[in-house]
Amino acid sequence: MFKKWQLFLVLIVLLFITGCSKYQKILKGKDFDLKYETAVSLFENEKYERALPLFEELVPLFRGTDRAEKVYYYYCYSNYYLDFLYEASYHFKKFSTTYPSSKHAEETLFMNAYCHYLLSPIPSLDPTNTFNAINELQFFANTYPQHELIDSTNTLMDKLRVKLEEKSFDNSKQYYKIYDYKAAIIALNNTLNDFPDTKHREEISLLILKSNYYLAINSIKEKKLERFNNTIEAYYTFVDSFKESKYLKEAENYYTKTTEELNKFKQENL
Repeated sequence: MFKKWQLFLVLIVLLFITGCSKYQKILKGKDFDLKYETAVSLFENEKYERALPLFEELVPLFRGTDRAEKVYYYYCYSNYYLDFLYEASYHFKKFSTTYPSSKHAEETLFMNAYCHYLLSPIPSLDPTNTFNAINELQFFANTYPQHELIDSTNTLMDKLRVKLEEKSFDNSKQYYKIYDYKAAIIALNNTLNDFPDTKHREEISLLILKSNYYLAINSIKEKKLERFNNTIEAYYTFVDSFKESKYLKEAENYYTKTTEELNKFKQENL
């Protein structure tokens, strides 16, 4: 005899099979009103993986009807909830342009940008999606500058810019690590120019000083004087900006070595 739990399990399996069979019948059928009602019901019950194929079929079929907007709106969100973010971003933006007078037009334009934000990778990876996300968020902000989501939009853009800042800093520091001091100086200065409020400003300034020093001592005779002077200038820039720096002693050490090397160079070339 079946135990109660075994009977319950059998009933669940039978209901699942029956439900699947009914769903497949609707999916393959030609009753589009039933497909619409089923898709909406599935969506509202958060069964997006089943709702999506139905909405996908209904979008072109209902184009130009009074149900077209709702079908497309649910189709956009079905993609989003299933983490099909590339598809969702495309369709959210298309919705906002297809139905510019819709009450959902502003929302879907924001959701397009938000999908791009979610697609932005960690700082060490290709930043293309990060740039795309910033552009889409800025487009939303420019289009709807008074929208209630503007603060959220600005917060998201700030987070994305931090990713770009980290990537820029890591890339420029990498030049220093591989002893390409000339490239390091350029890249580190570019990071400061692009991100003047970076939290790494102190460390970047020290690395610029050190890169100038190592570039100078490894230079040919004709370039040493100029590059030692650049190192001294980098030192003064550092100490003027960070008088209480934890790197102050290290900076002073490079200054001392630079002045010694400079005096030695001048004496040898009298």
